[in-house]
Amino acid sequence: MNVKRYFAKTAREALRLLKEDLGPDAVVLSNRAANGGVEILALPAGDVATLQRARAQAAAQSVPVAPPPAAPAPRPKLAEDFFDDDFRVSLSRAAGARPATPVAPAPSAQPRPAAARPPEMQPFSPPRVELSRDVFNAASTQVRRPPADPAAAAPRSPLRTDAAPSRETPPRQRPTGVEEEARIRALESANSQMANELAAIREMIERQLAGFAWGEMGRSAPGRTRLIGDLLEAGFSAVLARELAESVPEDEAPEDAHRLLHDALNRRFRAMASDADIIDRGGVFALVGPTGVGKTTTTAKLAARCVVRHGADKLALITTDGYRIGAHEQLRIYGRILGVPVFVVRDATDLRETLASLRDKHMVLIDTMGMSQRDKMVTEQAAMLTGAGKVSRLLLLNATSRGDTLDDVVRAYAGDDLAGVILTKMDEAMSLAPVLDVAIRHHVEVFYVANGQRVPEDLHLPNRDTLLSKALQELPAASPFRLEALEAGLLMASATKPSTSALRGGL
Repeated sequence: MNVKRYFAKTAREALRLLKEDLGPDAVVLSNRAANGGVEILALPAGDVATLQRARAQAAAQSVPVAPPPAAPAPRPKLAEDFFDDDFRVSLSRAAGARPATPVAPAPSAQPRPAAARPPEMQPFSPPRVELSRDVFNAASTQVRRPPADPAAAAPRSPLRTDAAPSRETPPRQRPTGVEEEARIRALESANSQMANELAAIREMIERQLAGFAWGEMGRSAPGRTRLIGDLLEAGFSAVLARELAESVPEDEAPEDAHRLLHDALNRRFRAMASDADIIDRGGVFALVGPTGVGKTTTTAKLAARCVVRHGADKLALITTDGYRIGAHEQLRIYGRILGVPVFVVRDATDLRETLASLRDKHMVLIDTMGMSQRDKMVTEQAAMLTGAGKVSRLLLLNATSRGDTLDDVVRAYAGDDLAGVILTKMDEAMSLAPVLDVAIRHHVEVFYVANGQRVPEDLHLPNRDTLLSKALQELPAASPFRLEALEAGLLMASATKPSTSALRGGL
């Protein structure tokens, strides 16, 4: 067996050397990183065929030779005068007959020593029994005509006075419904286990291949690799980090690469430049989101902005929060301070009638009940708002939440009537990368940002440069969340690669 070793700086170069030397049919035995490069051990295709032939020959020699089968015994020849009426014997005389023993041939004059042979089977010659033609015809008729009823008793033979009862083989029973259902469940369980094992193997292979690709990219494009590591460290998702890094040339200087990265984020980030779209245009807006995100306080801040511009008589407040204790009173207090009427609705019919009576108002703000994004009542709430008329929803996102949690919230509240989002608790967030990442990937527009509890001072229009600069801010050197180069590669290897265009379907 001729095993050859190939060493190069990259795996692609080592494979090229292997193919040039051994051809495309060579068998790769192993590959590993060694001494700053890649080492591959391979075997020529001809050696593999030689090994297979040798293995087949060894297996053929180890099989024992079976003895030749014995010759079948000759059948006894029937008498020619079987149906001769003139010849008769009794059964007692026939039973006393014995088969004749064949006479062995005499040995030759000069016998040759022969090997011991196994005992031969002698044919059995039954005694001759002569039957009358009438008896034979009766038996033949009964054989040709089976009884119509299979359960009927078999006809008696004319040769026997008392026939033994026949033993019928019971039919094979079909499996019952319980047994069939258990068998189906066992098959489904086995198929599910096999599918899980195949998925685990596929995931392991994909991670290994992604790790090889990350190492190859680190050698060929170190600047792009550094950009991806910085974005992952800031809190951006692997999908967006990969897309942003691919928009920057590989040979760009680090300072210019970060500037181009900032410009790419600025082009994708959608933010409202002025509040004329909401305050001056007017309409009916419902503030929705998970529990504790700040819907009631944000409703009061928007109401104060509208009162300052258009007056208290052009605004009305509605609350649907009948679950939280004191929710109505909190909004009523804000309404008394601003001089704005507050209405409490219970169901979709009540909301539709209340909105019909407030059609002369310039703006109507609806404070909704907070609920988990995984609660089935989210769909019921969206149906109630849609059935009440032309109502636009504003989704509130907590800037301190994880990126995957925010992604789940946006998917749960997505819909055609979702006008945009409001980022809350900006003063409590250490990094803005997760919330901006979700807004960019889902292509939603940011209307306002809230950074405190004061009404209405802590509600601002989004400043694009400030938000992006804070999102790209480098972590302190002592932060435990800083990533090494290898750790960033592991994150990229375990990340999936869905396209952001697939996320537009729910929005």
